[in-house]
Amino acid sequence: MAGRILGKTLATVSLSVALAYVTVKSAGFRSISECRNSFLSCGFHLNSNIMSGSNGAKENSHNKARTSPYPGSKVQRSQVPNEKVGWLVEWQDYNPVEYTAVSVLAGPRWADPQISESNFSPKFNEKDGHVERKSQNGLYEIENGRPRNPAGRTGLVGRGLLGRWGPNHAADPIITRWKRDRSGNKITHPISGKNILQFVAIKRKDCGEWAIPGGMVDPGEKISATLKREFGEEALNSLQKSSAEKRKLEEQLHKLFSQEHLVIYKGYVDDPRNTDNAWMETEAVNYHDETGEIMDNLTLEAGDDAGKVKWVDISDKLKLYASHSQFIQLVAEKRDAHWNEDSETDYHGL
Repeated sequence: MAGRILGKTLATVSLSVALAYVTVKSAGFRSISECRNSFLSCGFHLNSNIMSGSNGAKENSHNKARTSPYPGSKVQRSQVPNEKVGWLVEWQDYNPVEYTAVSVLAGPRWADPQISESNFSPKFNEKDGHVERKSQNGLYEIENGRPRNPAGRTGLVGRGLLGRWGPNHAADPIITRWKRDRSGNKITHPISGKNILQFVAIKRKDCGEWAIPGGMVDPGEKISATLKREFGEEALNSLQKSSAEKRKLEEQLHKLFSQEHLVIYKGYVDDPRNTDNAWMETEAVNYHDETGEIMDNLTLEAGDDAGKVKWVDISDKLKLYASHSQFIQLVAEKRDAHWNEDSETDYHGL
């Protein structure tokens, strides 16, 4: 349990995206954008087109992965100017700082050994036993035995706070329903004329901001299982339930998480914990309770690393952790729900 909590503390990630979505049963999804994170510090703002770092970063991309001090430490990264982020840009004087947190070097179950250890032979770019070392964004390069961040230089080598060399995978469930009156009728916004959508938000214990629940994918765990587990632990306090309560809870969660859903984003995350050799990736999925009947049978109760939990009306007035409001805007677009009072809202102008 302690290992999972430590791993989850390293987990929660936030998305700032201008990307495509798909229904799970359809094909053709591919987008590169941002993330979700909640370790020690708050307000991480992420940018789209982050993977441009491979060929020379755009001016406003790959920012959080270059910030100092490194989260939870006083470590200062080597400065990397925008024009030097891309690996294809020659930089012979590049001298990144080496840093891996003591908590990672202690060898918790969610962390890899050091590359130099003789009994450690990771299989990068493939499934390595129960550990998923494939990236959502395709093949990444290996240099001197270490994986290389596909988005570009960060000014720091090693793993920092991240447990895995290469991609560290997370998952974020977005649970939504329509806001209804006491008679069960959908409530329409008086100005936009669109139905109001709600989502389950948690208040983070670490930074006190409202956010989307989420966490790290355990070794051997499917993304679908992570999404359900994280929602149960953070929004329904499943870890503290009795065996009978857990069985009843599992039945309702199965109904919610087995229906058709939308993959809103999956891929690389511009995260302040990223290094040249370890980085965050996430998959964010929207599960929508169209009638509200499933969630009516579930009582929200904050658990694990969530201080509070509640249903929140979706609109542009939301003040959420990091850039979660931008992520929620994408869900509102897909559901054709109310976002703001401008009838000519350009959803795509993120």
